Amino acid sequence: MALPILKLKLSDFLFFFSKFPYSSISTNHSVSDSPSTSLPLGAVVDTLVSIFTTKGPLAPELNPIAPTLTPSLVESVLTRLRSWRVAQTFFHWASNQHPHGYRHNCYTYNAMASILSRSHQIAPLRALVNDISKSPCFFTPHALGFFIRCLGTVGLVQEANQLFDEMKKKGLCVPNDYCYNCLVEVISKSGSIDLMEMRLKEMKGLGWEFDKYTLTPVMQAYCNARRFEQAFSVFKTMQEKGWVDERVYSMMAVSFSKWGEVDKAFELVERMDEHGMRLTEKTFCVLIHGFVKESCMDKALQLFDKMRKAGFTPDVSLYDVLIGGLCRNKDTHKALSLLLEMKEFGVTPDVGIYTKLMSSFSDRSMIVKLLEEIPEEEDDQTLVLIYNALLTSHVNNGLMGEAYYLLLQMMIQSKSSTDAQTDTFLKVKRVFPNTTSFSIVIDGLLKNGKLDLALSLFNEMQRFVGKPNVLMYNNLINGLCNSDRLEESYELLREMKESGTKPTHFTYNSIYGCLCKRKDVLGAIDMLKEMRACGHEPWIKHSTLLVKGLCDHGRAVEACNFLDNMVQQGFLPDLVSYSAAIGGLIKIQEVDQALKLFRDLCSRGYCPDVVAFNVLIRGLCKANRFAEAENMLEEIVARGLSPSVVTYNLLIDSLYKNGSIDKAMALFSRMSEEEREPNVITYTTLVDGLCRAERPDDALLVWNEMENKGCPPNRIAFMALIHGLCKCCRPTAALHYLREMEEREMKPDSFIYIALLSAFLCDLDLTSAFEIFKEMVDIGYFPKPHDKNYSIVIDAIHKFSKDYRTSSGIQVLMEEGKIPAEKFSGTELLKEECDGYQIDGLETETNVQKTSLLSDNLPTKRK
Repeated sequence: MALPILKLKLSDFLFFFSKFPYSSISTNHSVSDSPSTSLPLGAVVDTLVSIFTTKGPLAPELNPIAPTLTPSLVESVLTRLRSWRVAQTFFHWASNQHPHGYRHNCYTYNAMASILSRSHQIAPLRALVNDISKSPCFFTPHALGFFIRCLGTVGLVQEANQLFDEMKKKGLCVPNDYCYNCLVEVISKSGSIDLMEMRLKEMKGLGWEFDKYTLTPVMQAYCNARRFEQAFSVFKTMQEKGWVDERVYSMMAVSFSKWGEVDKAFELVERMDEHGMRLTEKTFCVLIHGFVKESCMDKALQLFDKMRKAGFTPDVSLYDVLIGGLCRNKDTHKALSLLLEMKEFGVTPDVGIYTKLMSSFSDRSMIVKLLEEIPEEEDDQTLVLIYNALLTSHVNNGLMGEAYYLLLQMMIQSKSSTDAQTDTFLKVKRVFPNTTSFSIVIDGLLKNGKLDLALSLFNEMQRFVGKPNVLMYNNLINGLCNSDRLEESYELLREMKESGTKPTHFTYNSIYGCLCKRKDVLGAIDMLKEMRACGHEPWIKHSTLLVKGLCDHGRAVEACNFLDNMVQQGFLPDLVSYSAAIGGLIKIQEVDQALKLFRDLCSRGYCPDVVAFNVLIRGLCKANRFAEAENMLEEIVARGLSPSVVTYNLLIDSLYKNGSIDKAMALFSRMSEEEREPNVITYTTLVDGLCRAERPDDALLVWNEMENKGCPPNRIAFMALIHGLCKCCRPTAALHYLREMEEREMKPDSFIYIALLSAFLCDLDLTSAFEIFKEMVDIGYFPKPHDKNYSIVIDAIHKFSKDYRTSSGIQVLMEEGKIPAEKFSGTELLKEECDGYQIDGLETETNVQKTSLLSDNLPTKRK
């Protein structure tokens, strides 16, 4: 019959290992194998312990004992040795007694493993595993399970897994369900879910039934891995078999809490109550912390009540968590009740609790009441901490006036020995401000833009608490620099040095940033020299800001010189700064200089990114150096980088503007081949280019592809298509897309209406042209006299006035004042208007209309 499987902690095994079949100790043995020795086992053990503790393995007294060694004797000695080093020395000595016929067995190996795992000695344990692998030592399943658990205690999961397989393969152990349970437990604690599931499958394949001790660590592993479904499935299986105990319930409740499932966690706790089980004090605390974190204060308080009813006494830290959560939820009434309750139970509130409560009250009377609750015996340091929390509360709540006034009253009180008129708060407790008090208020004033008041308070502070700290200096210098008061920041830096306070990298970078914003190159270089002397690094963002600022004002050469100066000072500028300088050179049309800088960077070991390449490509395209721009694309690929959509967009735009629309389309196809999805800018550029090349059908194909690929057209894309179709004498199609654009609640610019008007007039469709004209007028797009499109519209009015279908409509618009009542030149035109536009020779007049339409903005009539 198989022995019953017992679930014990490792410490239980270590204490009782002589009682189970993985230990062979027996106190009834005597050592009588040698003719020279016949001593009880206990006496020999005492002798060996004494020798190895005091003399070591070379002691001559060991010679007569060596031939009498047995595994049971070695195991007994190991359990008595207090030092793992002495135990290891003895173990190695015993290993070397094989000439006398001694061999370690599984129990001596386990005794040594137990000592090393307790001492957390990983390297010696690994060596022990290697020793077992080389020896033909048989292990019982329980002994192997014990050894595996020792390895798992110190995290040697891989070694445990390999040893298990090796022992099974060599036939040195036939694992049973207990052995598998030990291995699964060790693997599960390591979080190796896949390996754990493999071993479970192997177990099942061998016919071993899963029990409570198999599934408990499995459920824990799933919980730790946040695999909710699998964890809950294991829990349900255990529940069906009646294996769910307090530990399992607690484990699932804590996991639910971590996952934010507070209701389910609380439900499990109540189910435990129904089964007469209860949580441990630690689990109560963990769950309460979790509930508070999820802002489920009602459930947290209910659990808190259960904890007290279970006989546990909450400490001040748990009250602190609950009161803090209530304060965050603005439930000050319950927070105060909890404060009173903890006092009744003899738990003294700490500073943290008082500060949390005061920070949640805006009512002065309540704050005074809280201050009155503070014990009289509290020392000055504790009191100032509480008042500093009150100052912080005022600052955080935007009550800067209150904070400033309270600090002033604290200053007055500290200088007065009489009961001068003071703030209500200070009548309760007499408190003197410290450096932190001033720092809180000064920082708040700076954040609220009260720089001058902060400086005034800073000067006053030095009369009360002496030398300011580095944080205060830094905040003030930063505030001055942000307000572009550079000279004052230099003065404060000088004062800081004289006071013996060492400036930090933040101090110098605040001033350096101000110099960079001012584009003060000489000042920035001087500051770099000082920073280098002090061992501080300039912040990249400031250097880049200076370079960009110079380049934006056409001072790219000066920006490049500044970067050279940085290098001379021992600082390496960032690639972003160099990219900005390259862009600046291109902006002033120094493309060759930009290319030279780019090549110089590459030779110095910089690895330009795609952004840097894009800057150069944009410049080359603007300079009409298209071949070099295309070569840049190949260089990007050669360097192992992936061209971005911006790269392709720049090249496609330059190609179509250069008349190479087919090359642009080929590049567009290459994007798809390289799985680089075009964006709306890509499609818009192509649509515009194809329309300019008088290929409207291809433009519409590209448009349809854009929509089919889930890239929604934007306002610019619609206008590019509509304008392009008008240029290609497709006003009806253009009007269709205008209506679609309007359906998507996008408003076109006025030039779209001008383009449609011109296209319909060119197509001799005056009725449609007039509808567009009227729509344009109604939405307020009629051009001003100085507008370049004004003459187009006036010419259109001439034509509408001469046509019997539209003349009356023009008249109505004039009468309504929506269009100017122009006195059109030409007596014949006036006569024709008066005759109701019954004109002979309409065809001739129409030809005149066609030739009088404006400019190259207008499409030409299709042949």
